[in-house]
Amino acid sequence: MSTPLVGLTAYREQAAWGVWRQAADVLPAQYARAVEAVGGLPVLLPPVAQVGAAEAVVARLDALVVSGGADVDPARYGETPHARTAGWRPDRDAWELALLDAAEARGLPVLGVCRGMQLMAVHAGGVLDQHTPELVGHEQHSPGGDAFGRVEVATVPGTRTASLVGEALTVACHHHQSVRTHPGYVATARADDGTVEAMELPGDRFCLAVQWHPETAEDVGLLAGLVRAAAHPT
Repeated sequence: MSTPLVGLTAYREQAAWGVWRQAADVLPAQYARAVEAVGGLPVLLPPVAQVGAAEAVVARLDALVVSGGADVDPARYGETPHARTAGWRPDRDAWELALLDAAEARGLPVLGVCRGMQLMAVHAGGVLDQHTPELVGHEQHSPGGDAFGRVEVATVPGTRTASLVGEALTVACHHHQSVRTHPGYVATARADDGTVEAMELPGDRFCLAVQWHPETAEDVGLLAGLVRAAAHPT
């Protein structure tokens, strides 16, 4: 088949470049570069409110990456916002949930990254812990600013996650929230402090999510696995 087309969900933010200061659809270039490096063709998917847009987009994709970003609106999982929960984007929540609905209906391969994992858990009916440092007693998962925390992760033997990244690895994290419950998914990796760092759907479909950022490091196993699944659908 032709090069797999991989959709990457994107931010809509105020941005500055050259002489311009205006709303822009953006995503760190590392995502697209990482997809290209493992044989995929990246395309950005900014929030769209048009009815039927998600289904139309997914019909043209071979795989979907739900990217990192802002906190998920706590109303989506029936919780009151924590004092540290802020900046959620209703347009992006709605768009990505619609994309996940359409991807599920088609059996499309999906990879969630950081916020993407949290949104996938919420999409399945799960609940988030809104400020993980209160649970684990440290800020290692998100040290602040634009820095990534370095977290040791152990995977569950026999899972798709383990087959792609090995039994243990050090990952780049930037999340102050985490997944508390994940109906239908199996937890496939945890940090030393017990935080769920990866989950996947059982079965043949590639539907996997991680709290870390595989696009930032030498580890391309997850994205390579996604592109292989897109090139050889079950």
